[in-house]
Amino acid sequence: MIKAGHVRHIGLSEVGADTIRRAHAVHPIADLQIEYSLISRGIEDEILPTCRELGIGVTAYGVLSRGLISGHWSKDKSGQRDFRQMSPRFQAENIDRNLALVDSLRALASDLGVSVAQVAIAWVAAQGNDIVPLVGARRRDRLTEALGALDVKLTPVHLAKLAATFPHGAAAGERYPASQLAHMDSEKKRA
Repeated sequence: MIKAGHVRHIGLSEVGADTIRRAHAVHPIADLQIEYSLISRGIEDEILPTCRELGIGVTAYGVLSRGLISGHWSKDKSGQRDFRQMSPRFQAENIDRNLALVDSLRALASDLGVSVAQVAIAWVAAQGNDIVPLVGARRRDRLTEALGALDVKLTPVHLAKLAATFPHGAAAGERYPASQLAHMDSEKKRA
């Protein structure tokens, strides 16, 4: 497709460092789309360094962890048709711990005079010019809120406080059920 001129750039989604290297050896990879947020930081171990070594950009999805760290989600909002019921992070044994993390984020957001979602998005954006936070908004006010993250300036002190509050593995529960994670290339070495 590239030789025929139909494709200009190649991107990958949810793959691990070994797959990135193998693919990049065949043709330069332009971008990797993968989940990355304050509570989904697994890419920092091998995947992000590999992308940076090879000059590959990262499109970070799930920056609000399916709404968990948006500041808008609460236990009483989940319903029978809510897809999050299948996510380990939203299940009864994990949700209270995860919402406590959100409360920590809420305190920093309050100090900055911005929303919880804006801090979470700004944190991802602050991780490097090679990372683009991908946000999804179903309502105009949520889009306006997300765009406001562009104006949030996190200082080194803020970033250090967030790193201390949200170290690797801070979230309770995996980002997907085990049956899904087993099929994800980006999770193979972490299992």
